[in-house]
Amino acid sequence: MKLMTDELEKLFPPLYGTERKDPKDVKIIAKFFHPLSSWTWYATEYDPKDRLFFGFVRGFENELGYFSLDELESVNVCGLGIERDLHFGEHTLAEAMEKCI
Repeated sequence: MKLMTDELEKLFPPLYGTERKDPKDVKIIAKFFHPLSSWTWYATEYDPKDRLFFGFVRGFENELGYFSLDELESVNVCGLGIERDLHFGEHTLAEAMEKCI
């Protein structure tokens, strides 16, 4: 699965573009997940030059932070890679942080 498309890339604000916004006003542009784990990445900002996202990550800990498209693309567990949720819909950072989605 292609995790980033040209169309999707155009939807992202740049890194730090939502820094001063309330999480209720920050849109999640893409949700990534691995089908064999509970890890989920909610991307809200993106830098195409460095291929770096900012967003909320649910993994061992739940935290705001940076994650790399290159790292997501390199994951292979039992022959399965990271996937982009094509049916995610419109949600906010606040919803992800509150476990509402």
